[in-house]
Amino acid sequence: MRKWESRQEGMALVISMIMLLLLTVTVLSSYNLSNVNLDAVSNLQWRSEALAAADTAIEQVVGSPFTDAPAAQTINVDINRDGANDYFVEVTQPECVRAQLASTAPPSSLSLVGMTNNTWNTVWEFIATVQDPVSGASVRVRSGVRVLLAEPAKELVCP
Repeated sequence: MRKWESRQEGMALVISMIMLLLLTVTVLSSYNLSNVNLDAVSNLQWRSEALAAADTAIEQVVGSPFTDAPAAQTINVDINRDGANDYFVEVTQPECVRAQLASTAPPSSLSLVGMTNNTWNTVWEFIATVQDPVSGASVRVRSGVRVLLAEPAKELVCP
């Protein structure tokens, strides 16, 4: 065996070890990058579901007779409809932020007892908060709705 051949055999081992090290670093980097991407996608999914849960809770409050006695509520939302509550949404007390005289004409041709000729466009603000107990992340949704109220109802809830 010649002298330069024996040195070449050792060099092949060194080059293959360097290539193995580079391949290991590439695999570890890919693994870490995929974990970061998975975390980002999970956070986006949670945020989207939490926004949908907050909107669902606000819609539930708006669909109720909330102007009779506005109060804060905690609403359980089953976002995927599997029978288990996925999110607990804190809805603050609806607040009447503005009232404007809508019309001096009665809202219908039928006169009811206690009905006045004045109706009011009232604007209500709702704030719903969803918090993730695991990560501590939270989503806050602020929404508004306009409700037409007769003057006696307006005087009770919207100063």
